[in-house]
Amino acid sequence: MKNILLPTDFSDNSWNAIKYAIQLFKDETCTFHLLNTYTPIIYNVEYVLGYPAQFGLGDAIRDAAINNLNELKSRISITFKENPKHKFNTVPRFNTLVSGLKEFLIENKTDLIVMGTKGATGAQEVLFGSNTVHVFNEIKCPVLAIPANFKYEKPIEILFPTDLDVDYSNFKIDILKQIAIEHNSRINALHVSTGNDLTFKQINSQLKLESFFKGISYLFHNYLQMNVTDAINKFQMKEKINLLAMVNNKHSFFENLFFRSTLNKIGFHLNVPFLVIPAIN
Repeated sequence: MKNILLPTDFSDNSWNAIKYAIQLFKDETCTFHLLNTYTPIIYNVEYVLGYPAQFGLGDAIRDAAINNLNELKSRISITFKENPKHKFNTVPRFNTLVSGLKEFLIENKTDLIVMGTKGATGAQEVLFGSNTVHVFNEIKCPVLAIPANFKYEKPIEILFPTDLDVDYSNFKIDILKQIAIEHNSRINALHVSTGNDLTFKQINSQLKLESFFKGISYLFHNYLQMNVTDAINKFQMKEKINLLAMVNNKHSFFENLFFRSTLNKIGFHLNVPFLVIPAIN
């Protein structure tokens, strides 16, 4: 059984991500946890220190969260045919998003977080807002981010950029393999060469990847001396990609893409779901 965590703020964006998750795992036995983190619009030091009751805010806000979660469950049951393989739990938490996710992960086995994401600006090319990037950076669980208004597509073609400078046994890439198996997907590993020959470490990583994905349709692509973001864009233009997956290696090009500039300025066009795979520890 998979345990899928679905953070929601009851927006259209989060509803779109929930629909994607339900369709992605329609043939799998899953428990979906609908998590809503909430804080009062107005609160003061006394509230934070643990005295919300005297202000009459705590119960009212929690009750609103519970009611909204129950309405969300009803909406799911109306939208989708009853699936005996799927179970839904509601989780209201008085917390911020990142802290609430961390708290949930400590208490509950979780295989994947699926969340909606929308750019912090109105620019079409900016996909990720700062909240999403904070989740990528701080949460030690695979995160699948669904672009706003993305309509579900079976992940037939998966793009997996890699610099081959990491030990993949230290990352939670099993979820990528499981998704590929469940959907008969092809994984396209993409390496951008610097013009030099592969090092022994990179060759070893390449062989490990081939071994790990044995039995799955797997292709290795090599682009020569190109900016990684340009390589991703070029591949997406050439092939119909349904899912992008990357490991969050803080010392590789993932960090260059997401954390070198300001958090809400992501430097490449992306309009497909994005799976971020964290380190095991």
